[in-house]
Amino acid sequence: MKFGTKAIHAGVEPDPSTGAIMTPIYQTSTYVQRSPGDHQGYEYSRTHNPTRTALQNNLAALENGKHGLCFSSGLGAIDAIIKLLNPGDEVISTNDLYGGSYRIFTKVFERYGIKFHFVSMENPESIEKYVNDRTKLIWAETPTNPMMNIIDVAGIATVAKKHHVLFAVDNTFATPFLQNPLDLGADIVMHSVTKYLGGHSDVVMGAIIVNDDHLADQLAFIQNACGATPGPQDCFLVLRGIKTLHIRMERHCQNGKTIAAYLKNHPKVEKVYWPGFEDHPNHQIAKKQMRDFGGMISFTLKGNKIEDAKKILENLHFFALAESLGGVESLCGHPASMTHASIPKEEREKIGLVDSLIRLSVGIEDAEDLKEDLKKALDIIS
Repeated sequence: MKFGTKAIHAGVEPDPSTGAIMTPIYQTSTYVQRSPGDHQGYEYSRTHNPTRTALQNNLAALENGKHGLCFSSGLGAIDAIIKLLNPGDEVISTNDLYGGSYRIFTKVFERYGIKFHFVSMENPESIEKYVNDRTKLIWAETPTNPMMNIIDVAGIATVAKKHHVLFAVDNTFATPFLQNPLDLGADIVMHSVTKYLGGHSDVVMGAIIVNDDHLADQLAFIQNACGATPGPQDCFLVLRGIKTLHIRMERHCQNGKTIAAYLKNHPKVEKVYWPGFEDHPNHQIAKKQMRDFGGMISFTLKGNKIEDAKKILENLHFFALAESLGGVESLCGHPASMTHASIPKEEREKIGLVDSLIRLSVGIEDAEDLKEDLKKALDIIS
């Protein structure tokens, strides 16, 4: 199946009892057994639920993976991955990543003796100096949040395999429509399903996709034992959202290109971060491993005044000021005070996340309306 067909059909079958074309919401906590331990594959909904099973199979197919597991949030999925490790283990992570990932790494798991190295991954070979006998995981986002850096997944995978280290990729910004890290050598793909996969800003969920059977068993044990599983209604909503993922992503990419070009030529904009530009430092890698460049854009203002950024954000209309991203509606945010506030200011500024930086999640509205919205807001600042 091609991607659009997989999005609609993979893992999903008509309900055998009624012929319903949509997977039912199995709103049940438990299942009747014929005899102790003799059941139809389902005994308790924390462990398995038919609606969740359909979604997990669908997600695995979209990422060209074998096993999918869903969690109650993206951070719930990250939590499960780090629980594969033991005290004394070390993780090499990109230094440009979602603030919530940084927070759970440093404020939760470092307390249990797991050490994290936050490093630039623009050159895969440069991370080898951080690898030692205690290194058990390499963690990457690409494109990164919010600086839109592109990490060479195949290059990092080569380093990980050389040292027998697990390699996990947060594929939230790209989605499986644009990029498939398992095909490029990653061991684990993680998604905040809340974002593009759900696509309608009405559900919170996370997912992990892997190929290795043993790794899948380990993660499924953590999923069940720790209990961070989504409910069937949320799974139903995501299954519905995924059916239009390929159509939505085409429009996100189209609008993203238009808005990025508009901002790059605006006299009050200092710099635009979007991997589709030929002068983006990782543009060639993006061309190689992605099918298009997405609808996420960050930009900074001339003068770098936080007051100017706030004025713009307060006066946008179609770009709603809100946390999150990836919905059909456009969103804007101020990472320094919102999504990345948990990262110390000096660490943010090392990677270029300055106070005037604004992050846009470009939706699927008419691009001319979005350009006019930005024009009016930018006209307010001097």
